[in-house]
Amino acid sequence: MLQTGQNALGVRFEAQCRAFEKEPFPTLDVRRDRLNRLLALTEKHEAEICAAIDSDFSARSAQETRLAELFVVRAGIRHALSHLRGWMRERGIVTSLPFLPGRNRLLPQPLGVVGIVSPWNYPFQLAVAPATAALAAGNRVLLKPSELTPKFSDLLASLVEKYFAADEVSVMVGDAEVGKAFVSLPFDHLLFTGSTAVGRQVALAAAANLTPVTLELGGKSPAIFDPSCDLDAAVASVAYGKLLNAGQTCIAPDYLMVPQGQGTAIVAKFAVAMAKLYPRLKDNPDYTAIVSERHHRRLNDMVAEARDSGAEITEVNPGNEKLGVTDRKMAPVLVRNAGENLRLMREEIFGPVLPIVEYGTVAEAVDHVNRGERPLALYWFGSDSANRQRVMQETVAGGVTVNDCMMHLVQERQPFGGVGDSGMGAYHGEWGFRTFSKEKPIFIQSKLSAGGLLRPPYGRTFERIFRLLKLIT
Repeated sequence: MLQTGQNALGVRFEAQCRAFEKEPFPTLDVRRDRLNRLLALTEKHEAEICAAIDSDFSARSAQETRLAELFVVRAGIRHALSHLRGWMRERGIVTSLPFLPGRNRLLPQPLGVVGIVSPWNYPFQLAVAPATAALAAGNRVLLKPSELTPKFSDLLASLVEKYFAADEVSVMVGDAEVGKAFVSLPFDHLLFTGSTAVGRQVALAAAANLTPVTLELGGKSPAIFDPSCDLDAAVASVAYGKLLNAGQTCIAPDYLMVPQGQGTAIVAKFAVAMAKLYPRLKDNPDYTAIVSERHHRRLNDMVAEARDSGAEITEVNPGNEKLGVTDRKMAPVLVRNAGENLRLMREEIFGPVLPIVEYGTVAEAVDHVNRGERPLALYWFGSDSANRQRVMQETVAGGVTVNDCMMHLVQERQPFGGVGDSGMGAYHGEWGFRTFSKEKPIFIQSKLSAGGLLRPPYGRTFERIFRLLKLIT
């Protein structure tokens, strides 16, 4: 039976704590078994997962879910299975000369019980990818999926119950009050993916227990077209990156910066590229709906504010279809000449609306990015290596893809995470394993140690050895 509510939450948490006490360092075989069960859950229930997410959104293609969620998770689990033995290995660390022949070792040790709060926009990937890392590191996992995708959350709870004991991995479904209780538990580590505003509240709740947190947030991620870029290729890439999941992606390009005087021509190119991707919108199974009426209304209000302020609005709706009445779909919108005080220039958009900002010099583009909060992602398009290096060195972002969109997310050999207002900490691949481990330093003293000669009572022997130490360090 699935359990919900705050009482069940406490029971599940305590059960996982007791289970970890009995097995504080799971063997390689135990960890591999848990990862293989997670892989089986992913591979054997693809159709059910796609259908549940499609139903929650009211329209999201199975192909998009398979590519952006299931493929990414499957690759992450297989990568962890391939490298787990090496990640777990106790490593030798160089010992400084004065302490030889003693030895330094570093032991990656599980933390205990890990809490994961996952969002609605990629509900499978952003729940199971961090769970992969936590299980690889030898932890127990308690998951709280979003209440905005209830069918998927219920499905995930039932699948996890089928493949795992409750004291290994457990899913707690519930509303925002359950979420508040969840993040207030004294986890050994807490990972939250969501908005910056809620992330601040999560960090405050975790601080009461001194629980370390990984915050995967969002922000206004810029895409920058350098004068040297292949314009058609860059437009095609940003159009896809912006409209994947109808823009409801934490690393989607939030706004685009283009060289002065190119705005009008680039808007026209985007209209063509977007129409090519989605020649129709209303009955197109490839084009995702906005997740809720509230979010749909928020996006429309942003566009209306920009229009009323005198900004230039271009709606990309090839069939001139009437949208948003019953289907929550929204046509892509391009915005030029938007004032910096507008909501769509201040808030993360999280939808198919792309403001286009013109800049004069590379220094101006860098300054524009740096005036805002540090973004989760930055995209740069061009062939001018000097300009690229300047943007890479003089801006701060969680991650970067050059001449494409979002590809840094799926690199299992690279960390993924934010910086500043876009988050803290990182995971994926070995970085996730290390996030959910305590790398315990160990010093093993040798029988030949001369350390005893530095103990009281102090005298000439101490002074001679101390002078020697000063010379060799």
